[in-house]
Amino acid sequence: MTFTYLTAGESHGPQLTGIIEGLPAGLTIDLDQVNTALADRQRGYGRGHRQQIEHDRVQVCGGLRHGVTLGSPLVLTIKNRDHAHWSEIMAPTTPATPTNTTRKVTRPRPGHADLVGGRKYGHADLRNVLERSSARETAIRVAIGNVCEQLLAQVGIQLASAVTQVGPLTAPVPTEMTLAELKAATAANDLRLVDPTKLAAIHQLIDQTRRAGDTLGGTVVVIAENVPAGLGSYTSWDTKLDAKLAAAVMGVNAIKGVEIGDGFAAAARPGSQVMDPITFDPATGFARTSNHLGGFEGGMTTGMPIVITAAMKPIPTLYHPLATVDLMTMQPAKANVERSDTTAIVPAALVVENVVAIELVRALCAAFPSDELTLFKKSVAAWRERMNEGRDGDD
Repeated sequence: MTFTYLTAGESHGPQLTGIIEGLPAGLTIDLDQVNTALADRQRGYGRGHRQQIEHDRVQVCGGLRHGVTLGSPLVLTIKNRDHAHWSEIMAPTTPATPTNTTRKVTRPRPGHADLVGGRKYGHADLRNVLERSSARETAIRVAIGNVCEQLLAQVGIQLASAVTQVGPLTAPVPTEMTLAELKAATAANDLRLVDPTKLAAIHQLIDQTRRAGDTLGGTVVVIAENVPAGLGSYTSWDTKLDAKLAAAVMGVNAIKGVEIGDGFAAAARPGSQVMDPITFDPATGFARTSNHLGGFEGGMTTGMPIVITAAMKPIPTLYHPLATVDLMTMQPAKANVERSDTTAIVPAALVVENVVAIELVRALCAAFPSDELTLFKKSVAAWRERMNEGRDGDD
């Protein structure tokens, strides 16, 4: 079955909506787990006041009965509580009037979708652009992604994420750290760091940046363990799973770079320090003695952990705004200021984790019968065994 999803909704509109098509029937969905992920997305040092207004909870409007998927499209919604303060300005059906267009935006922010989006779609009021291009949309992608993580858990695949850099300050994840240790460490602080000794310095940096009216970016890492070998393909450029994952991660708001495994650092090393030697054990099958390539060879998973690092630029809404042009007068002006965060690197880690989960589910549903959960699980298990048999498939 083809797996796909669609999101709809604006930042201050009535709600966010997500439709998932292609989930196997028979999957029990824990909505408390989805809501926990949504709450985690709203946390993090450096977040703004919007997170104190919204208390995101998912509602299911189709595709689920008695907590179990039916195989039909699954429809999820998240109400925007702040819409109560924007009901006239963001009314879906009420005609525009002088009173309900009072928050018109004509001064595009450098680094945001405002100017190009407005020119492309013919919007004189750039609010039509920023409301959809807002990172608020990632809330529904987290809900969809958590559902996908629950499906992945059914076939033994686990994911975790961490913040590894905020501005110039780094906090790398040790290569020997287990996924369980990573999850425990990041849950213990408000920056999703694995090294708590870095907390005070990064808190101080964020506070200084907030007082300066500026913003910060950073990097996050996502690790997926126990992914079967052989997902993706080497046969065509558009079938390579690492390319699809990179595209999905780049589709997250403000992400400007994606690395798999050692990424750009591999370019400076000899091949002997980059390739991952192969071993075979009759009991456990093939393995690698290192994972510099981040779980991929030739666009296909190797069975080693998938390791993806994403770089997020600073948020473009600055409280000391940059120079722009007012589209009403075409004269120099200061950019529009919207309520925003000093940094959103903490929720970015969770969002990137969830879009990775979505793409892994898409790959699995494309590779294996996925109309029904029991058959899906049996098919994945049989594939794992085949990939580790230690002989050619024709033997």
